[in-house]
Amino acid sequence: MGRPVGPACLVLDMRLPGKSGFDLQRELAASGTGLPIIFITAHGDIPMSVRALKNGAIEFITKQFRDEDLLAAIRVGLERDRNQRQRENELAVLRARFNTLSQREREVMALVVAGRLNKQIAGHLGISEITVKVHRGSVMRKMRAASLTDLVLISRELDSTSEGTSRPPNSPIRR
Repeated sequence: MGRPVGPACLVLDMRLPGKSGFDLQRELAASGTGLPIIFITAHGDIPMSVRALKNGAIEFITKQFRDEDLLAAIRVGLERDRNQRQRENELAVLRARFNTLSQREREVMALVVAGRLNKQIAGHLGISEITVKVHRGSVMRKMRAASLTDLVLISRELDSTSEGTSRPPNSPIRR
């Protein structure tokens, strides 16, 4: 099952033909669709609701529920999916920018965000301090970082996903 084009959430009954709602929830999580799930059931209990919520459901509603309760849960699910999509888009932009960096620029970036001075970076990489400044300026421009703080925050965002980033070997950046 692919992810819908726009913001979405799934309203899922616990009792499905042939499988349980938990089975489908597990399958969706394994496939990486990331859809917010709202469970509804006529035969729910506290352990079942706890299990559903621990496995990532955003709501567990027992029948007979009020329409307003279901609509409120759907609004929360849609907003959560919208926010997740926005974050994924922002990370994709950062990854694309990072992928424009040369290997040397990636090395310089890793050392800069680790707090090393240009002189230290030059000594570590065996290049001149002027070359470090050129690479550092290029990194700042390509990553669209207005300050060192911006570059550190960008690096943390990329590290938090670690997908699509290739850190140089022995990078001083710790995960």
